[in-house]
Amino acid sequence: MSANQPLEGRVALVTGASSGIGHATAQALAADGADLAFAARSEDKLESLAAQLETEHGTQTLVAPTNVRDEHDVEATVEATVETFGRLDIVVLNAGVGAPGSRPEDTSTEEYRTLMETHVDGTFFTVRATVPHLRDTGGNLIFMSSIAGQYPRPATPLYAATKWWIRGYALSIEGMVAEDDVSVTVVNPAEVRTGIEVLGTAIDERFGEGEVSEPEEVADAVAFAARQQGPSTVAELDLYYRGKLGQF
Repeated sequence: MSANQPLEGRVALVTGASSGIGHATAQALAADGADLAFAARSEDKLESLAAQLETEHGTQTLVAPTNVRDEHDVEATVEATVETFGRLDIVVLNAGVGAPGSRPEDTSTEEYRTLMETHVDGTFFTVRATVPHLRDTGGNLIFMSSIAGQYPRPATPLYAATKWWIRGYALSIEGMVAEDDVSVTVVNPAEVRTGIEVLGTAIDERFGEGEVSEPEEVADAVAFAARQQGPSTVAELDLYYRGKLGQF
């Protein structure tokens, strides 16, 4: 293992890898020497990412079109990852959807189910399928939560509730899997300039460059967590643009 490739020989699975934070995270982990399995619904974008990382870093990749809301899809992806690489060391639970701002009485059942099934079910299915393999390698389980999982968000209560769930679940199982040498980290960004929609508008349309965090900054935080190989762990990483907390 070279100093500039601290993840050489390790295998990472990144959900929601086709764009935004997941796309940047895949690039950061590849630069650190990891081989990668990509899980998302957009196969063409994953193929393009795989080709780029294979060319730039010599990364071995697996493209796995996956809907994290489908437990069988998730299980098949994890099985394919371990079959392909022989191991699994890092799991980044990043798949997510935007934040509708409806009042409770105006929130549709479809909006409710989309958020719950993606953030809650998708997280649970992925953790359930990957933890046995992370126990084998003493691996790292990295959850993408949000500032919305730490502070009340009156404008987006349903989105916030799912992020509170992710954070609560992650921190609660941290002690459970620690005895098996599995590290758990929760990353809590505020606004990040991705294509995700909040209150009906894409964040990168609402904020200019330098006004809020960029996907690459969040990816750097994920890569930092992934490098921790014990005995210490990084429980939480908060990533807010300067002055954010002054709004509360």
